[in-house]
Amino acid sequence: MKVIGFNHLSIGARDLNESARFYQTVLGMELIPTYNFGFKTKYLRCGDLQLHLFELEDHVPVYQHFALDVDDFHAAYDAAKAIGALDVTAFRNSVNELPDGCVQMYLRDPAGNLVEIDWPDVSTLDRSRIPEMKLLSEFATPDEEGLKASLYLDRPHMKKSIANKAAVG
Repeated sequence: MKVIGFNHLSIGARDLNESARFYQTVLGMELIPTYNFGFKTKYLRCGDLQLHLFELEDHVPVYQHFALDVDDFHAAYDAAKAIGALDVTAFRNSVNELPDGCVQMYLRDPAGNLVEIDWPDVSTLDRSRIPEMKLLSEFATPDEEGLKASLYLDRPHMKKSIANKAAVG
């Protein structure tokens, strides 16, 4: 048995409607039909996957997060900045350029959940529009493993690494 993919992610919301509006407005998610569990719940479409919001008494962690890809990083950044959702508390900075050229942005939703927005290629972004963007190396010295890492496993250097591991294993 092995995991074959993600189906959905469920997170808590202090105010279900406010959180649903956040994901619709900032990230363009679509509300979809939701089962009735006997407590407040909303499902949102996230590509071919789903984000489930529920309004129950729950503790929101500081560092635990989930990461999403978007089709327009600038639009997500602008929407998040406009409502003050950029987060600098969890990982020292709200927008980071990683050693392989990926970009990650951290947001807090209205319930305090940490959301990471990823982008595969910093060279396609207008740096002047994202003054918060800093190199990860400003916060942590890159090591050999970190220089090989990527958020995107379809990158050529990652394919080679995965193929080598499969041949050995």
